[in-house]
Amino acid sequence: MAFSRRRIHLKEQQRGADATTVGTLLLHVPGFLCSLALVTGVSYLLLPALGWLPPVLWIATGALAFHRPTEGFFARHVLGFRYPTRQERDRLAPAWQEVTARAGVDGRAYELWIEESEDLNAYAAAGHIVSVTRFSLDHLPSGQLAAVLAHELGHHTGGHAWSSLLGYWYALPGRLAWAALRAVCRLTVLITSQVSPVVTGVLILVTGPLVLLVTLSLWYLVVPLLIAPYLLAAVGRRAELRADRHAAALGFAPMLSEVLSTMHTGERAAEVAALRAGQQPPRPGFLAGLLSSHPAYHTRLHHLEPYLRPPG
Repeated sequence: MAFSRRRIHLKEQQRGADATTVGTLLLHVPGFLCSLALVTGVSYLLLPALGWLPPVLWIATGALAFHRPTEGFFARHVLGFRYPTRQERDRLAPAWQEVTARAGVDGRAYELWIEESEDLNAYAAAGHIVSVTRFSLDHLPSGQLAAVLAHELGHHTGGHAWSSLLGYWYALPGRLAWAALRAVCRLTVLITSQVSPVVTGVLILVTGPLVLLVTLSLWYLVVPLLIAPYLLAAVGRRAELRADRHAAALGFAPMLSEVLSTMHTGERAAEVAALRAGQQPPRPGFLAGLLSSHPAYHTRLHHLEPYLRPPG
């Protein structure tokens, strides 16, 4: 596909927060409250006179999700992305300019990155990060590459990327505390089992009712924390369909459909190869399927069908 240069008419509103963004933020509230209570408690324990300061500073760090230097550090050292070479920029620039021109978005507000991967994939993160894998850059035709970029731009204009990052960041102290608690429990059971199985049984009998009592007493907090991952995954799947719709509305439905069909074919080919090798292809169980953040390829293709029909 050849892209022609033309005048770009920028929209007054460059990005927003759709229903999936609001849902993501609301579902992260229980995790945020647990993390806030944890950070506040530890702060007052270590700094009685200034216990309020660490929680305030921790909350303020959320603004770093939109701080460009911090985003660059996050992209490079956490996500493992790299800046594109000059040749890669020359390949990306026309597709990105076409996408942002159709969307009425200032493409200079975002940074394009490369992920060293042999997978067909792309990624939107933080406030301004858009990346594609080297495989996608090397093998996708220009039209399909633009469709992938349009999908990722949809995540940004809908607010999906920054809301997911903020939710993850503000729930991180609680996640780390829970992981540490589980590790201590496993270590305790391992040590006591080496001493005596009776001691292990007594430990379980003592701590089990205590855990149950705490769970029942704080059910209004425990229950949301338990079901939040499944609801977040459902909202994530809806966000993917919204990003697909964003790309389709810009005129990239046929190209995006081709990309999804290629990925679906590759998935089925991997399953066939596993069966021929006498192996059982990995299939997610029911609960694992509920925790998937992406809809199945056939679902995404089904939702693109209205954009593939001829007008009238």
